[in-house]
Parts: sequence; structure tokens; C-alpha cells
Amino acid sequence: MTNDDDIIYMDAVLMPNRSLSPRAYVWVMVAISVISFLAGLAYLSLGAYPVMGFFGLDVLLIWLAFHFSFRDQRQQTQIRITAETVTMHHVDGRGGEKTAELSTAFVRVELAEPLRWDSWLRLEYGKTAYVIGRFLTLEERQSLAQALRRALKRARSERYLAPCS
Repeated sequence: MTNDDDIIYMDAVLMPNRSLSPRAYVWVMVAISVISFLAGLAYLSLGAYPVMGFFGLDVLLIWLAFHFSFRDQRQQTQIRITAETVTMHHVDGRGGEKTAELSTAFVRVELAEPLRWDSWLRLEYGKTAYVIGRFLTLEERQSLAQALRRALKRARSERYLAPCS
């Protein structure tokens, strides 16, 4: 990894924005459950008893959608830039981890212009491209790309300004 005396030019942790707080999630699920139960009772009183099960199925499907959404929101990517290396450490929503350590001399920051929804921010190293921040908005991707370029420029300049002995 990096030495303790290395200058860190960028140390960023990228995480998706939370769509709903845990407390608000409980309230939303309670409201959906109560409404579905009351609507199911209304249909049950009219003699349409199978409808009650479909309202329960709707609540289950909504719960599953929130579950997968919250799991995806647990992902994070750490990017650290020093004079010698760019280190990326990604943890996905299921807990799987990937780490890449690249030389700053050969890393390029690429972001397709004009910005569109599929303009991915990439760190390219040789023939390998690492897509980062898929969950960021277009403006956030552009801002991060500029910050990465500035940090790489400063890190590279340190490599060439080292005193000769």
C-alpha cells in the first residue's frame, strides 16, 4: 500500500445517496401494509377473498424492491492518490471487495463528452479501464473527473521534482 510519510493528493470515498432513511422506510412500509390490509378487507367483505392474497403479494414485492435498493446503497469506492500510486478499493452491496493499485505515471481519467446518462467516468491504465462512480449524477462525475485530473497532475509533478542526491 502506501508509506505513512507519503503525501496523499486525494483520498475520496464514493457512496450512493440514500433514498430513504431507515425510520422513513418503516413508516412507508407500515402505511403500505395498512392500506393494503384495509383494501383487502374491503374486497373480502364483497366476497372476493383471493384478492386479499394479491394485496399481501404487493406488499412483499415492495419490500423486496426496497431490500435490493438498500443493499445496492451499501457499496462504496475509495480512491487514494499518492505520488507513486492510485489505489482503488471497491466494496459492493453484498460485501465483495476488489482492489487495484496503479502507477500514477500511466493512469488517465476519461469521461465522454458531451455528458449523457451513459458517460461513465473511467480510470484507464493501459488496456484496462476501471469504471467508477456509476451512481453519481452527471455533474458529480464531471466534478470528480476534474478533481482526479488535478490530483494526478500534482502527484506526477512531485515525482519529477524529487531532489537528486
